[in-house]
Amino acid sequence: MRKARLTAVCLLALAFGAASLLTSVDAKITKGNTRAAQTKYLMRGIVKPNCGGLGGLLKAGPKTDEEWDTAACNASCLSEMGHVLMADGRCPDKAWADAAKALREGSDAVLAAIEAKDADAANAAFTTATGSCAACHKAHKK
Repeated sequence: MRKARLTAVCLLALAFGAASLLTSVDAKITKGNTRAAQTKYLMRGIVKPNCGGLGGLLKAGPKTDEEWDTAACNASCLSEMGHVLMADGRCPDKAWADAAKALREGSDAVLAAIEAKDADAANAAFTTATGSCAACHKAHKK
């Protein structure tokens, strides 16, 4: 009887431990440890508009100094998001960390190409940067 009760208590403890681990990983994806912004709002409010704006500008080919400047602004915001997505305990695993690093590096390469006003290089680097998004979404987006 004691052995059965001890076994049940151990199994229950393991179940609660596993549940809390899964909940904490989900919480890291959903929100940081101390910052109020939810990851989905950072994606919708910062990543999506900057990615869409940059993609549109690069597809058309920036023609004016103002368009190049806007493209640089978009690429800069995407690069910074690569840092933000790693901050405050948001990162749950290697897939996320690798994607955030690729987003930073790809966006930095886009920015360098924009500064050189090289639309072809910017487009190629943008493809790399958006590939990081696809990799992370494959692993984490429900």
